[in-house]
Amino acid sequence: MKYRENHLWMILAFALLLRLISLATYPLMDTTEARYGEMARLMVETGNWLTPQFDYGVPFWGKPPLFTWMSALGIKTFGLSEFAVRAPHWLAGVVTILLMAWMSKRLGFNPLVTALVLATCGIFSISAGAVMTDMALTLSLTMAMMGFYFAWLGGEKQRLWGYLGFLGLACGLLAKGPLVLVLMGLTVMPWLMLQHGFVGAFKVLWQRFPIVTGILLMLMVALPWYLMAERATPGFLDYFLVGEHFKRFVVSGWQGDLYGSAHDEPRGMIWWFWLQAAFPWSFVLPILLVLRRLKLTQWMKEENGLFSFLMLWLLSPMILFTMAGNILPAYVLPGIPALGLLLAMLFEKRDVNWFSGISMVLPLLLMIMMLVLNLGKADTRSDRIIFSKVKDGAPTFYLNERPFSGQFYSHGQAKLINDASAIEGLNHFHLIGKEQALHDFVSQNQLTCSDDFSSPSGRQLYDCQQRLPKNISDLALIFP
Repeated sequence: MKYRENHLWMILAFALLLRLISLATYPLMDTTEARYGEMARLMVETGNWLTPQFDYGVPFWGKPPLFTWMSALGIKTFGLSEFAVRAPHWLAGVVTILLMAWMSKRLGFNPLVTALVLATCGIFSISAGAVMTDMALTLSLTMAMMGFYFAWLGGEKQRLWGYLGFLGLACGLLAKGPLVLVLMGLTVMPWLMLQHGFVGAFKVLWQRFPIVTGILLMLMVALPWYLMAERATPGFLDYFLVGEHFKRFVVSGWQGDLYGSAHDEPRGMIWWFWLQAAFPWSFVLPILLVLRRLKLTQWMKEENGLFSFLMLWLLSPMILFTMAGNILPAYVLPGIPALGLLLAMLFEKRDVNWFSGISMVLPLLLMIMMLVLNLGKADTRSDRIIFSKVKDGAPTFYLNERPFSGQFYSHGQAKLINDASAIEGLNHFHLIGKEQALHDFVSQNQLTCSDDFSSPSGRQLYDCQQRLPKNISDLALIFP
């Protein structure tokens, strides 16, 4: 049995190390990663750590700044690179795994199983190393859920656990906003009512948790940023609290999104997203629930409500977003830590062989995905390869549309133009855009350009040496 457990440790180490190494092997891709990576780069360049920026001087009101701070700190530590902006999110994933493994051990279950499930779960592995908001939110909610459950159990450190819960909520407010309060409430209140009844739930909540001082701690940590952000860019609170947290989810195809287009998925799609995103363990959990149903019946009588608590935690994102159309697969991630502990509860020693086999599925898929991305697939969604061809320092311009990857990999130097005024007086510059648009622009403005490179993204790089004079008077501008 010891040999078999060592095998599981090797798979865990391999999965985490493989994901860490992969962070530097493919470019930031449009739109999400490149957009958030560029926001972190702008934060470091401009020194504005208060308000994330969508572009120079354009505030980003869509999300709080915790995930941007994380990537910006990565840039300050490692320099500007894909690894730098992704590494803090990988670290947040590792911390989440450690917290859940520790929780599993404290409650009498196998911490290695919990850690391995999370490290080899599709959406968790992808997000642990992606420049997105979701891993910061997941770590925050994990802190809040752990703090709540152990405070409810009582003991010498009951109040400290309660404060950890409120600190997790504060971090969640800085990671993704009031959503963390809703997810917490969808787990905690129904569960307390199951344990103590409707009236008893509120009585226990008041008796076992530092409600007043905990809320004050939460507000002391999170509220100052919200107030300073509104003062710096008036209108933020209305857009973020009303638009992003209400209209975004209940108004189909919401047109108020300032930073992209709203998704419009069929209602209930979040459950299908969970089945895909939590692969392969989303298929294992229901099978084990059926096979171990007798054990579950016994647990429900003896184990301090842990099973029902974890199930509510796991299901809370799906319950919240069942009737929402503007959703993404990553929205299921905050509940995934509970999946690791649930499977540890259901795990038995005789499961080692099939468990180790299933845990290898995702690392193998990750290796295949890295191979595909590095064979050119990533370049279809990123302009990194274009800027690897621009080595002369000449001004570079995007025609009609500039992707976030273009902003990031040009260090903000590639400008967007719609007419020839931006290139007046320039003798050497580069143009990037779609072939037909570039051809029309060059013809209309009588430019001398050569097709320097065709990117898999569908954009082309033109090297333009000079602007041809339209009349004799223009010659004096070129040859004074």
